Amino acid sequence: MSDEAAKTPRTMTIPEAGKYYLGLSRNGSYQAAARGEIPFVKIGRLKRVPSHLMERRLEAADKSAA
Repeated sequence: MSDEAAKTPRTMTIPEAGKYYLGLSRNGSYQAAARGEIPFVKIGRLKRVPSHLMERRLEAADKSAA
């Protein structure tokens, strides 16, 4: 496991994921999640972003842009 992967938590809040991966504000992160651009799972009342899903989404976007 790389050092970067070891530092990334397995799940994040929507604003944390938006800021970390996309540089979005809190509101921008929630809007992106509502549009389906940030994948999340609901656990009770919590909405969490699994890091591996976000990384896959970014890899797929990178491949389609190439």
